[in-house]
Amino acid sequence: MKIVTDSGADITQAECRELGVTMVPLKVEVNGKSYQSGVDITPDQFYDMMDASPTMPITSTPSVGEFAAVYEALAKEDPDILSIHLSSGLSGTFNAAVQAASEVKGASIHLIDTLTLSAGTAWQVRAAAEMVKANLSKENILAKLRQIQDASSCFFTLPDLKYLIAGGRISHLKGLLASLLGIKPVIEVSKKDGKYYDVGKKRSFQKAIESIAESIGSVIPVGSRIQAQLVTASNPSGAELLKQAMDKSFNVEWLPVVTLGTALGAHTGRGLVGVICASMAALPTIP
Repeated sequence: MKIVTDSGADITQAECRELGVTMVPLKVEVNGKSYQSGVDITPDQFYDMMDASPTMPITSTPSVGEFAAVYEALAKEDPDILSIHLSSGLSGTFNAAVQAASEVKGASIHLIDTLTLSAGTAWQVRAAAEMVKANLSKENILAKLRQIQDASSCFFTLPDLKYLIAGGRISHLKGLLASLLGIKPVIEVSKKDGKYYDVGKKRSFQKAIESIAESIGSVIPVGSRIQAQLVTASNPSGAELLKQAMDKSFNVEWLPVVTLGTALGAHTGRGLVGVICASMAALPTIP
């Protein structure tokens, strides 16, 4: 079985090669120049360019044709393909993959809408790669990926809402009013539709970061043993603050910190701090 994902999973090209995963890049345009997310621009370069640019960055999904070309090439080696993607509630990437899959003949393509992003999508991609290497059946793989999706939660906050507002990602959060009032929202990525919803509001960014631990406590009992991974848009001090707050409330098995990639960072700007987490008891055993 072949595995496909997109750069919204924030997995490096080197790791994709190691996992045997094909990554289809999203695109981002900064100051009139287009780049392939995860390919020809690093997050640090991107955030510096974004800060200096007089215009907002523009993102675009891989085309149907690009997905179809990837599927057709992989199908020559193995017609069984598992395509795992960024939330359809936040990007058109999944829908482009669905359309491409319907046009490719001679391949059995199963598509997964992770309803999450960044490290949350990466958890499912890595687990799928490990299970494929262990020769688990497709049914078993899909069942365990569903367990990971159901168990995982994603919360984040950010210092400036202007990028989310410009990208149309938070119209239902009354983002403009919150921005004008200086309110820092705690945002959850919904498991139901993969969209952003605010679950808390604080007057300072530091308080918003610290309160993410409280939001996690609303879905996972305080004191639980959890697996967690911090995600930050070039804000290591904010990530450390969240880590300290979570360590006070949970028994955390930490995975390495992830830097939010360009395709997603274009909609948040520098400074975002978030976490992907799940109760260890709810996660499946992966070979």
